[in-house]
Amino acid sequence: MNIATLVRDTVRRLIKRKEGSSTIELAIVLPILVLLFVGATELSRLFYTYTTLAKATKVGARYLSTSRDATSTDATTQSNALARAKSLVVCGVPNLDCTGQTPIVNGLTPATNVKVTFFTQTEGTVQVQYVTVEIQSYTYQAGVFNLAAWTGNANSKFYFSLTPRTTMRYML
Repeated sequence: MNIATLVRDTVRRLIKRKEGSSTIELAIVLPILVLLFVGATELSRLFYTYTTLAKATKVGARYLSTSRDATSTDATTQSNALARAKSLVVCGVPNLDCTGQTPIVNGLTPATNVKVTFFTQTEGTVQVQYVTVEIQSYTYQAGVFNLAAWTGNANSKFYFSLTPRTTMRYML
């Protein structure tokens, strides 16, 4: 047997071997799978946060739409009703402030993030009063998997301002 035949047979055997092919496939596919998992996790957190904020605005609007104090002529009574509604939106309890309470979403504060607006609209011949509760200036915060840092993009592409709002008719 000559050397050329020996080399040719050895190369053929090496090409046909498959022991390391699954490891190579894993090395190629694993980073893509991790990125998909991280993206799905962050997107899930975003939806969860937005839904939580939207439900909080709904609770605050419901509270104000059924509160006689919200439209009181006494300024102190009215401001206390608004403070309770803002605390309800941020902390889930209708106190005058959120002292000692944990916000429903990290970074949310009653003074800067919750806006309450009363307005009147004419429907036919009737004046109807509405209340709007909205979250403003709340930026979604990066979790454990910070996609912006991983991809080198600006935070504004992945973590943007969430502004849910709820408008309800004043019931009383």
